[in-house]
Amino acid sequence: MDGSMNSLDDVSAASSADFPDRTSMMEVRLQTQEDEITLLKSSLADALRRLRLHDQLLPLLKQQLITVNPAAARVLNQVGCPEGCTNSRKLSPSSAHPASSQVPNSTATTENGHAGTSLSPELRPSRAPLTLDRSTQTEPTAQGQGQDRVPVLGLTRAVQSLQLEDALLPEPLADSGGSRARLHRVQGLEEDEEEVEEEEEEAGVEQETKEMNWTSSVEEPIRPTTLRSLQREGDFRTAQEEVGGSASPQSPPPPAAKDQSPGQRAAGGALSPIQEGDKKLLVRRNSEKLSKDTLEKTKKRLDKKAASSANLLTRSPSLENRAKELIASASPSPGSPGSRRATYSQGQSIKMFIRGRPITMYIPSNIQNYEELKMEPPSEKLELDWVYGYRGRDCRANLYFLPSGEALYFIACVVVLYHVSNRTQRHYRKHSDCVRCLTLHPDKVRVASGQAAGVDKDGKPLQPCVHIWDSSTLVTLQQIGAGAFERGVGSVAFSFADSGAFLCVIDDSNEHMLSVWDCSKGTKHTEVKSTNEAVFAVEFNPDDSTNIITCGKSHVYFWTLTAGQLTKKQGIFGKYKKPKFIQCFVFSLTGEVLTGDSEGNILTWGKSAADVKTLGKGAKETFQIMRQTRAHEGSVFTLCNLQGGALLSGGGKDRKIIRWSADLAPERECEIPENFGAVRTIADVDGEELLVGTTRNAILRGTFSDGFVAIVQGHVDEMWGLATHPSQDIFLTCGHDRQVCLWNTEEHKLDWSTTLMEEYGLCADFCPNGSVVSVGLNTGRWLVLDLQTRELVSEFIDGNEQLSVMRYSPDGSFLAVGSHDNFIYIYTVTECGRRYTRFGKCNGHSSFITHLDWSKDGNGIMSNSGDYEILYWDVAGGCKLLRNRFESKDREWASYTCVLGFHVMGVWLEGSDGTDINALCRSHSEKVVAVADDFCKVHLFQYPCPKLKAPSHKYEGHGSHVTNVCFTHNDSHLLSMGGKDTCILQWRVGKARGMGDSRERLTSASSTSSPEPATG
Repeated sequence: MDGSMNSLDDVSAASSADFPDRTSMMEVRLQTQEDEITLLKSSLADALRRLRLHDQLLPLLKQQLITVNPAAARVLNQVGCPEGCTNSRKLSPSSAHPASSQVPNSTATTENGHAGTSLSPELRPSRAPLTLDRSTQTEPTAQGQGQDRVPVLGLTRAVQSLQLEDALLPEPLADSGGSRARLHRVQGLEEDEEEVEEEEEEAGVEQETKEMNWTSSVEEPIRPTTLRSLQREGDFRTAQEEVGGSASPQSPPPPAAKDQSPGQRAAGGALSPIQEGDKKLLVRRNSEKLSKDTLEKTKKRLDKKAASSANLLTRSPSLENRAKELIASASPSPGSPGSRRATYSQGQSIKMFIRGRPITMYIPSNIQNYEELKMEPPSEKLELDWVYGYRGRDCRANLYFLPSGEALYFIACVVVLYHVSNRTQRHYRKHSDCVRCLTLHPDKVRVASGQAAGVDKDGKPLQPCVHIWDSSTLVTLQQIGAGAFERGVGSVAFSFADSGAFLCVIDDSNEHMLSVWDCSKGTKHTEVKSTNEAVFAVEFNPDDSTNIITCGKSHVYFWTLTAGQLTKKQGIFGKYKKPKFIQCFVFSLTGEVLTGDSEGNILTWGKSAADVKTLGKGAKETFQIMRQTRAHEGSVFTLCNLQGGALLSGGGKDRKIIRWSADLAPERECEIPENFGAVRTIADVDGEELLVGTTRNAILRGTFSDGFVAIVQGHVDEMWGLATHPSQDIFLTCGHDRQVCLWNTEEHKLDWSTTLMEEYGLCADFCPNGSVVSVGLNTGRWLVLDLQTRELVSEFIDGNEQLSVMRYSPDGSFLAVGSHDNFIYIYTVTECGRRYTRFGKCNGHSSFITHLDWSKDGNGIMSNSGDYEILYWDVAGGCKLLRNRFESKDREWASYTCVLGFHVMGVWLEGSDGTDINALCRSHSEKVVAVADDFCKVHLFQYPCPKLKAPSHKYEGHGSHVTNVCFTHNDSHLLSMGGKDTCILQWRVGKARGMGDSRERLTSASSTSSPEPATG
């Protein structure tokens, strides 16, 4: 079945190449599939015909046996005519007593006057049991032919259910040199055969065949029960001869009555083997005697039918193997869990199964013994060099400035320590999923970071937890709450009054459980349900660790910890409008609580005495709004205390940073550029210089006087497009945020970015001369941009569906554009990549294009599609599909990004469903291949890796599916790109020696430096 599917892909793709539209292509595929089915039906009909020939020869052979040994009539009567048979099959009175009629020992005369030679001692063959071997089954030869020994015909061939292998038996019926025996035509079985024969037979032969009356009115073909009975009788007779000796040659066999039909005579005697001299031409009763010419014509007709079936088989060389593999491929073999498995076939191809779909990989000629190939992990390993991006779009209070001069923030699964002046990075990488929150200990050294739960590759939830670690050594000091939190950790805070002895955690469950933990012991102190509404922040009162405040959607709660129990009081808004969100809060030097809300106000909260007059003696003190200050247009996203009691506030809609005096009088303000988004969080550096995290995932550095410049930038939505420059240390990315960004791998910074109007980029590739880059968009449009001026050089539209791959040929003379409309568009490239002309279109895939690569000579393409199809194209020859994929097995490829192919078959994990690998990239040295999977991992394999379960190095860091990977031009670095985590990781490629164990590197620090970027 798997081979048949592959052939269907080849034939269908080739046929559809002549039609321009998808409807015609599908019609052609349907027609070719019908042709393929016709081939199989013809083969099956041929096998059925041969089986019918053998079965219909049995009555003829029975007649010959009775002629040779009339005593067999008695046995056949006992076996073939049991009690209850019809009157037409009953024996006549004379046949009931075969011993009453005597004939000479030498001959027995048939009813047609033909003599049958009896068995003489010198002609009797050695005793041997009857056989079921089809190779020994032969037809009786005509009278007057040579005296070659006729093999014994096995009469005990049981009627079996037709197996698929029988439909493909290529050998014709054995012919011992004489004319073929005539067949019984059994009513109901010959109709299908006649329909096929009518197209092949000549008029004369057809007429003669119609005139033949093969079956007597009193004859029926021997039934399976009769065959089995004959076998038992023959075995019993043979056993008697072995024990008591052979029968006397002088004892005459019982003669057959003249008026007996062959079927009646068959029931009157025991079976006897056919002898060499018994080569009489047998003529059936009630049938015309066939002439020699008629026999020859019949033989020619049957030979012609056999040759026709053989031609049908040879039309598809793998057809025989396909049918034989059908049953094996239909169900996974034992011990092969999952949907990805492979079978090795005859040293020429290997079949890989993904979601039940067979994919044939042809073994290159330079691999002599596939089974002896040994897969080893590559000698190269990866070390995290740089992290591009910052998570500010949906997280709060996640930017701190350490005394070491480092900015502390996170993205994906990595907590980054970025030295602002030296432009170096260190990375804390012990988290197994996305980091969601961060806080700094009062000692300014220890850090607590909480992560989301996430899921593993099997869909099982991972346990969220909080890590307490040392920022100077990156050593984990305590892991808190593994298994105690649900979904993830939303907010964390250290206590201040007791030097950080406690940690408060709010998880992401529906009840937003608030818990307090002992930091030194890692044990839970208390826990309580917080609220069903979203919670944005939590903090201890800096002067009293028994007081905790939380805020979020439409609430601010004041918590009191007493005797291990938490009680809360809700802030009373009173006469003030209740905002939809309380976004943030801080404690003033006087102990008051200041909150920023979605209405743009800063509210000052204080404790008021109990209203005994109104509420009675049981009244308690409450927290009410003491003052409302209008601060920003839109939300107040962050508040930050400065030394001396001053306050900083960051606005949303107005993107302003305002400095307030201790009594909330505005002192200074500035506005950050619009392209960076709103202010998300602020960190004080030295009272004058500030770090600002924005909602568009940027970190700005500056002052009110000098303004702000970006020191960290990143995408803000899912990314897919990634391309590296052919000769420079730069790369380009694009994603759903409509940004096209050019990055510098040496300086670790963004060189430039441009924003598309309404579309977004999904794929890109640099022209080999390095002057322009092509970007494919989600609408079928693609752009060519100048790297120096960022100007639009050209733009084209191919189809109305998204583009998935752009790839220049090695010499830059062609550009291939893969689309989700199932086509590959080919363009000729001239004028150093500035002029493009449509050359042709590769039409043949039955699903959207996912990956493609050019051959080193620039004449061919290998492509993958969404239905796990591998096709090869002759571009130079007119974008023609190469029907025989076997001929492309030794072709060398300029790049290797196709996820399906013989050289990268080993990258697929056990149980993969076909979508688990998003991208791969072979290094330019052709030594390793990097793989981006759907489980947040980057893998490094040796190249080639053509055997399943190939070992690899595995690297963590991304918090979402890894969408793309790519090596730099000199293989010094590997770039990997996350999807939803908006993170770009730059890995340094090096030898294993001196780099430590891969698993150890995942959790250890890495430090890299970069020159100071230009400001302005």
